[in-house]
Amino acid sequence: MGMTMTQKILAAHAGLEKVEAGQLIKCKLDMVLGNDVTTPVAIKEFQKAGFNTVFDKTKISMVMDHFTPNKDIKAAGQCKLCRDFANEKGIVNYFDVGDMGIEHALLPEKGLVAPGELVIGADSHTCTYGALGAFSTGVGSTDMAAGMATGEAWFKVPSAIKFNITGKLNEWVSGKDVILHIIGMIGVDGALYKSMEFVGDGIKNLSMDDRLAMANMAIEAGAKNGIFIVDEITKAYVSDKVNREYKVYEPDADAKYDAVYDIDLSKIKSTVAFPHLPENTRTIDEVGEVKIDQVVIGSCTNGRMEDLQVAAKILKGKHVAKNVRCIVIPATQKIYMQAMKEGLLEIFINAGCAVSTPTCGPCLGGHMGILAAGERAVATTNRNFVGRMGHPESEVYLASPAIAAASAITGKISDVSEVL
Repeated sequence: MGMTMTQKILAAHAGLEKVEAGQLIKCKLDMVLGNDVTTPVAIKEFQKAGFNTVFDKTKISMVMDHFTPNKDIKAAGQCKLCRDFANEKGIVNYFDVGDMGIEHALLPEKGLVAPGELVIGADSHTCTYGALGAFSTGVGSTDMAAGMATGEAWFKVPSAIKFNITGKLNEWVSGKDVILHIIGMIGVDGALYKSMEFVGDGIKNLSMDDRLAMANMAIEAGAKNGIFIVDEITKAYVSDKVNREYKVYEPDADAKYDAVYDIDLSKIKSTVAFPHLPENTRTIDEVGEVKIDQVVIGSCTNGRMEDLQVAAKILKGKHVAKNVRCIVIPATQKIYMQAMKEGLLEIFINAGCAVSTPTCGPCLGGHMGILAAGERAVATTNRNFVGRMGHPESEVYLASPAIAAASAITGKISDVSEVL
């Protein structure tokens, strides 16, 4: 029996010719990631274990993005701990206020992840990098500590589900709608500890921003990772970012999959996940009348350039509805700068939006957009659990940047056709 993409990457990093689902293996790591919430715990575990040095100063990334710019004294203390550790250990890829971005947008942008590599991160959405044909997965802070010290980690080889992508997306429909459709179809535990592998002729019709959004939310289906087959679009994306050799892995023709799903992109409609689970999806024509108080366009799922361009196209010449707050968060400083040069920030501000420095803040109810009791938000983020963005009696509706922008204008969850 052949191997999947994920199994081939794991085998290569374990120094094995072949691995099988369920097998326990120890692998060498290409990158270890942490943020201002998870890294402080990892540092304390690192010190408690008696480690003195990191395995490779260039293969550790620390991104201060969750509670930064610091929202309070505790957040400031966490960042200082990370900053001091990075300086002491000579960690090259340390990103702080002014040069940081939301971690899962920043690492691909900086060329810190390449196809075929193995990445762990003390953040559940580390699975984002599967869009580049890498194996990447979230781990706990203790695993991050061990990874920083040894450059290795233990894995149980996952089985896989294949998604055969065909067709082409309709206007205003994006990768966010595709992954919400899939999660609605298989459920939040439908891919539990499995690899979600995306292949097929339709992949060429998905941009890198679409793929990054889809891989990002693999964890919302319970997956160990999501991974896309590497094609010319992938290679073009990394060509000016990655200056090292990398290896492309393709699934064997006889690779074993627990299930195979055919996804025709042309049949996907704009999709919204209702509270309080990402699987609670409805197509835009099934939504009904849902008034909102806040819109957030950003996050590690949908704060990239295409996301902002789509939102700006809808918001141009219009204004956010009365009593609705719309917060726009470019995912990195580079994206912020490009949005400024393209005039997108002016469009957002003229439309009555607040534009923020890169931060994860609202997504996890940290800062920059907390909800009060009874309030509803449409967000391009990835989770809508109870209390996720603030008060336990608030509600979060997950949607694409297009639906979020249209909803900001009307004051209720709306299709783009209602405002253009």
